[in-house]
Amino acid sequence: MRIVRRAASGLLALWCLYALPAGAQDEEKPSGPSLEVFGFAMTDTGYNFGTIDPDWFDVVRPTKLPSFDGEFGGEGRFFFGVRQSRFGMKSLLPTGLGDLKVHLEAELFGVGDDAGQTTFRLRHAFGELGQFGAGQTWSGFMDPDVFPNSIEYWGPNGMVFFRNAQIRWRPLQGMGHQVHLSVESPGGAADVDDYSQRLELEDVTPRFPAPDFVAHYRYTGAFGHVQLAGILRYLKWDDLGTDALDLSGEVVGWGANLSSNLKLPWLQAVLKLQVVYGSAIENYMNDAGADIAVKTNPADADRPVEGVGLEVLGTVAFLDLSWNSWLTSTLGHSFVEVLNSNGQNDRAFSAGHYALANVLVHPNENFFFGPEFQWGQRRNFRDGWTYDDYRVQFSMKYSFSHKFQKGK
Repeated sequence: MRIVRRAASGLLALWCLYALPAGAQDEEKPSGPSLEVFGFAMTDTGYNFGTIDPDWFDVVRPTKLPSFDGEFGGEGRFFFGVRQSRFGMKSLLPTGLGDLKVHLEAELFGVGDDAGQTTFRLRHAFGELGQFGAGQTWSGFMDPDVFPNSIEYWGPNGMVFFRNAQIRWRPLQGMGHQVHLSVESPGGAADVDDYSQRLELEDVTPRFPAPDFVAHYRYTGAFGHVQLAGILRYLKWDDLGTDALDLSGEVVGWGANLSSNLKLPWLQAVLKLQVVYGSAIENYMNDAGADIAVKTNPADADRPVEGVGLEVLGTVAFLDLSWNSWLTSTLGHSFVEVLNSNGQNDRAFSAGHYALANVLVHPNENFFFGPEFQWGQRRNFRDGWTYDDYRVQFSMKYSFSHKFQKGK
């Protein structure tokens, strides 16, 4: 019994240490409320030696590269843009229940119906009190720290990259540990694409009987951090067509994502790594194909065609280097491969590569400029088509940040 009592006391002590609001873990007087206003103006210019869907003229997205010769016209295009420019606010208010935090942020990069435009786009609208938060922010299935120090806007195609509407609980935060549990919007935040575009099925509409369930654990130490995340989702779709073939169906989607930042002090560098695998989770990926596609069953007379979830593999490996206080570089590679179904079109997206290298000059902490070389490749499913796109980009970024704080 003594051992049991000691174990119970230890578990209670750990709960008090990790689960209580930050202000309840020590006797220090909470700091006063604060408001931080931040953002930047960024200009991108460059030359695309190849071609891409005109709506995505200033980014590298392998899924948007040509799927056949001449799809987007001739090669060789110069571009300018300010669509990465951003504005945001973060507030903090100490309360008896913990810190109340609000994060609002927007940028000018149009997507969805505004693809290709310079227009307002919401990034974050999230509130948090103590352990609980709600709103739109990074999905718990994602590790935002994997994103490299690059100037290309869209980022590694094999990365889990998704801001999603959610309700989250982080019961463990502190001493290098973080546990995250969230229920998230199954159709996404609808700020990139209509989810119906994720289904390569004709005359069907998606239906979501349940939210997506997401969890992750992160450990942070002197070496950097490592994070393991998982997702479970339930998707259905209804056939609205009038023919005799019924494509209605359902699938359980799932995925696991292992990511890390490893500090390399002898190089003044950080190695950013990720590998993700799953089924029917492509909309959580930064750039992948459809979640659901057609599968043919010639031997099944009752159901010769059906919809199935597609499996996907994504990898990220980037190195961020600091040569000195004013010069940095980033180089690395990312990859996506989809296990296509036998009913997909021969030109369906099957695999994509993404790579870049840059040299950026930082005269001070609020300004940098520099060039970047980028490469993207698209591979089709069955017709043997592969397309390589090479680009050179030069960007200049002017940042600002000011914090208003009352007392301490």
